[in-house]
Amino acid sequence: MSLTGMVDKRTLEKYEREAREKSRESWYLSWALDTNQEERDKGKTVEVGRAFFETDRKHFTILDAPGHKSFVPNMIGGAAQADLAVLVISARKGEFETGFDRGGQTREHAMLAKTAGVKHLVVLVNKMDDPTVSWDQTRYNECKDKILPYLKKLGFNPAKDLTFMPCSGLSGYGLKDQVPETLCSWYRGPAFIPFIDELPSLNRKSDGPFIMPIVDKYKDMGTVVMGKVESGTARKGQNLLVMPNRTQVAVDQLFSDDFEVTSVGPGENVKIKLKGIEEEDVSPGFVLCDAANPIKTGKIFDAQVVILEHKSIICAGYSAVMHIHCAAEEVTVKALICLVDKKTGDKSKTRPRFVKQDQVAIMRIECSGMICLEQFKLFPQMGRFTLRDENKTIAIGKVLKVVE
Repeated sequence: MSLTGMVDKRTLEKYEREAREKSRESWYLSWALDTNQEERDKGKTVEVGRAFFETDRKHFTILDAPGHKSFVPNMIGGAAQADLAVLVISARKGEFETGFDRGGQTREHAMLAKTAGVKHLVVLVNKMDDPTVSWDQTRYNECKDKILPYLKKLGFNPAKDLTFMPCSGLSGYGLKDQVPETLCSWYRGPAFIPFIDELPSLNRKSDGPFIMPIVDKYKDMGTVVMGKVESGTARKGQNLLVMPNRTQVAVDQLFSDDFEVTSVGPGENVKIKLKGIEEEDVSPGFVLCDAANPIKTGKIFDAQVVILEHKSIICAGYSAVMHIHCAAEEVTVKALICLVDKKTGDKSKTRPRFVKQDQVAIMRIECSGMICLEQFKLFPQMGRFTLRDENKTIAIGKVLKVVE
């Protein structure tokens, strides 16, 4: 944001002064997105910060998701709105290892990005200017070779969906301009911003019914909801529905990245001021949608679930927290229907009594309340979910059909 001129020099100088007073001078750049006091004092991102930057060709919205274990639910909400994920890993000796060992956060984040449906992943190997690294190619390759097999296992295709780049966030090398050849003669690929500028635009359903999962809401002379438009368009003055409560609302004002607009389309991160609903009647995970063509709601559904890591077995009666688009809901496994063979895709003839780690099963799941969801094959963004228990992601799944 600093390099593209979205944060002006005076503001950064002010942050630098304030950071120095707290003897945190190397953190001043992060303060552009970590705006609340708690985040600045701890030096950890808690909420998903949002901002934007522009190139000559494109407008990018940044969602700065927390990396810390305790705030993974917030991170999932951020990943659900993303088209492109950037996994920033540290090349500094010891830091990369901590993040990537079992229980580290690098693994979980890459996996959640994949489950949230992010197609392309850019891995930025940061802190290449650190004295323990000093732009050393062997260290860069070591980080790359360690993480690559894991990303392949998640289903990222190295030829199409994955890009690795060295950079230094503090000096800005490798972000907007290529790293000077004197420092790094071995990497002559594109810098980060020109690279994402060249990526093909994603095809969006602009002709479908309007759908926007609500990520957050607040009061400001009315009720304002925030989120990413997944399909369709909305105009000022249009009547919409808030599901699952079927509340009828009218669009009062529309903002796309803090600029007021008259209509919004798919892929945009927007704020919409609504008439006809109180702020306390909206929860994150509700969906703003077309009145004539509302989204499906349900309480019981069948899903195909992959158990990623869970020490004990899972059988009927097991409960966990499900994250689906922006909603988090407590769910219980009602019945196990069959096991699915990972290699062939064949389904077992008999009902399994339990499932364990690394198995794939089709199961019937019941939610504690009514939620908005859709079959994965009809609308993937609204049909994929993760199951979490005791602060760990234990399974990922997709909705096969809504039963009731």
